[in-house]
Amino acid sequence: MPSGVPGQRLVIKSDFTVGRGKPQTKWCEFLTDITLIIHAREHGGPERIARLCTSRHERRGSVFIVPGTFEELDKLVEKVLAADPRPPSPVLPPSQRAPAPVQPLTVSRLVLDYIQKKCADKLQRIQGDCVLEELPPDAGAVQAGAPGAPGAPGTVRVTFRPPRGSSSPPAFVRQRFITFYQRTASDLQVLRLRTGGLPDLSSRFPLLLVQYPPGGGATVTGPFAHVAQLKQLLSQKSSSTKSPRPAVVPSRDLPGPAAQPEQQPDNESCPICMEPIQARDKKTLRCTHSFCRDCLRTAFDYKPVCPICGEVYGTLRGTQPHGGTMDVRLASSPLPGYEKWKTIVIHYHIPSGIQKEEHPSPGQPFEGVSRTAYLPDNAEGNAVLRLLRRAFDQRLVFTIGRSTTSGRNNMVTWNDIHHKTSTHGGPSHYGYPDPDYLRRLRDELKVKGIE
Repeated sequence: MPSGVPGQRLVIKSDFTVGRGKPQTKWCEFLTDITLIIHAREHGGPERIARLCTSRHERRGSVFIVPGTFEELDKLVEKVLAADPRPPSPVLPPSQRAPAPVQPLTVSRLVLDYIQKKCADKLQRIQGDCVLEELPPDAGAVQAGAPGAPGAPGTVRVTFRPPRGSSSPPAFVRQRFITFYQRTASDLQVLRLRTGGLPDLSSRFPLLLVQYPPGGGATVTGPFAHVAQLKQLLSQKSSSTKSPRPAVVPSRDLPGPAAQPEQQPDNESCPICMEPIQARDKKTLRCTHSFCRDCLRTAFDYKPVCPICGEVYGTLRGTQPHGGTMDVRLASSPLPGYEKWKTIVIHYHIPSGIQKEEHPSPGQPFEGVSRTAYLPDNAEGNAVLRLLRRAFDQRLVFTIGRSTTSGRNNMVTWNDIHHKTSTHGGPSHYGYPDPDYLRRLRDELKVKGIE
């Protein structure tokens, strides 16, 4: 982006440039791992910049490359510009600056609907005062019928437009939205039912979006684990009433731009960056979905699953706070339904602490938790115990969020791996007997790549 001070070559990488004056505070929370590039000849010479760069930096001739946090680099910018020997250039007021145009994105209508209806708060944080604007189809832009093409079925073209007089950087918002869109789409699955009339699911499944298309039936969209739980619930009900099982749409059909990878043309778009994939940079996974090699590497750094269908490639790592313990002991009393065996008692403890960047409210305290769970001490129970140990070591058992029992935020909560926290009372009281529990637990672990 062009600097606010014409002629001043003082650049922060990450689609953000600093001139004289500070950027708006609301954007600072998104800027991490920043690199400041200073052209020393334009700011008093290399000797002056070397004196000001007290922290670690790399020098390439007269160019200084300084990594750091936003606060550190903001202070350095003030020092560099405070006694700058160059006279300041005139700065146009925001109302007279024309924001740089941003390239429209072609995204899945279904994913966008989910984000707008279930992630509205996060979307607003990303947008700032920019407006997410839907554009009319442009069928002539690319070959008709190409996956990801503007106007392709199930897709919509969007762009970001700042209001008049705003200094919000739309290109930066675009990049933030792409990252958030991809992370959301990678964990979504669609469940299509032949019949509608579903009960109210909002209290039990708050992250599921239920829609009733004109053709009849119902479409449920949500995170893999939550859809799996709903499928299990519907399967139990259908088996008791002898009704047909719900029809499930494969999750790879979710993002419209990459619905049929085996028919994609040479000019197919990368579902991550939304740009055409160059042949030399193309990476196709064993699930047949293709991406730009660099885009896929970045996505795998976040989560090693196919961003389209969710197939696991590698080891998933969760956001469970560090420092917790998982202790196991045996109890002589049996569980209902497993009278021949002793009982495995698992005690989890996650201490309170401060949230990291990967958590909902970085820098804010969270409240820890202690939980006790039970398994039968038979072959299947011990096999599940080993899987739970792997899940705990991969930080997948707990997360930080809102407690479903107390309604309080910033609490350590279960992370969609259901445990039996009571020895009696049956499924309605999270206890035994429950003949299908161990099988369901394996299914939940499999969703997270543990099997």
